[in-house]
Amino acid sequence: MPPSSLHRSLGFGLGVRPTHYDALLGERKGSVSWLEALTENYLLPGGKPLHYLERLRAEYPIVLHGVSLSIGSTDPLNETYLREVKALADRVEPAWISDHLCWTGVDGVNLHDLMPLPFTEAALKHVVSRIEAVQERLGRRLVLENVSSYVSFSRCDMTEWDFLREVAERADCHLLLDVNNVYVSSVNHGFDPLAYLSGIPVERVQQFHLAGHRNMGDYLIDTHDEPVCEAVWQLLQAAIERFGPLSTMIERDDNIPELDALLAELDRARAIAASAQRSKSAA
Repeated sequence: MPPSSLHRSLGFGLGVRPTHYDALLGERKGSVSWLEALTENYLLPGGKPLHYLERLRAEYPIVLHGVSLSIGSTDPLNETYLREVKALADRVEPAWISDHLCWTGVDGVNLHDLMPLPFTEAALKHVVSRIEAVQERLGRRLVLENVSSYVSFSRCDMTEWDFLREVAERADCHLLLDVNNVYVSSVNHGFDPLAYLSGIPVERVQQFHLAGHRNMGDYLIDTHDEPVCEAVWQLLQAAIERFGPLSTMIERDDNIPELDALLAELDRARAIAASAQRSKSAA
């Protein structure tokens, strides 16, 4: 592969959901700059989902975002899945392919959740070797997302942000910075989210995610079924001041509102990006 380089910002987008297909192709066409499609929903070689994705691809840049790579598992890489992802990518030509820096199962059992990794040198070497193998098979660099977490491992050799930095640099991959996940984990584990942002190399971050979570009192749960909260909006401003106005999108996976409600949230992201740029210029 050629030397690593980040894609230009696509602007402000949404995670595409079937309930919004027709609006995005009709009365709200052009209301967003790009769309992120959940990879696993479109792996079949035909059918209604792929039909709509190809129609959307004709109107918007598309990014593929997966949940099944399980890059941190000790199971062998799923070669069938990788062939299907490559075939889909060849068909829709996404701007990039992303997934999560996590594991989703072991011994053939899928936990249907994004499980965090221990931040150890052994885990680092393991996951870097698997990222390199996946990038070779796909013929492109991965963009990997930080996940939220709720418990700590008994042993960690480094902070999460140090781990992400080492993964990105050793594997020569890019990062998807989920601002909500940073905030959720900072509350759950008691670290400073600004220290997290400061520890991530600017030249490795490709994209921002925004989403909602649930406040359970003593801890937060990343649910993607609520609007983005005020603290996450504030953290987004700090992220843009550090990393610049990257491709930014809102994820909503449940309790999905009308498209106009998400577009209003996206307008706030645009306003925050403009404010962050003014602050950075003034500084």
